[in-house]
Amino acid sequence: MIKTIGLIAAVILPFWNIPLIVRIERRKSSKDISLFWAIGVWICLILMFPAALISNDIVFKVFSIVNIILFSIVAIQALRYR
Repeated sequence: MIKTIGLIAAVILPFWNIPLIVRIERRKSSKDISLFWAIGVWICLILMFPAALISNDIVFKVFSIVNIILFSIVAIQALRYR
């Protein structure tokens, strides 16, 4: 039960990046987002990714995969509109 709840949350949590992606796209600006923060978070996700892939913990693995995909879009949008 706990693992199932964790897995559901691992999939849902990264989807909170979507409103940020949409806001950047609508405004055609990422001035309110620190590029240092966005790239720093993205680099940390990339560095954690190999550990997630070899982990036996399905929650960590799924969260990392979904988060890296959606946060990569955030980082691309932030760079695109700078």
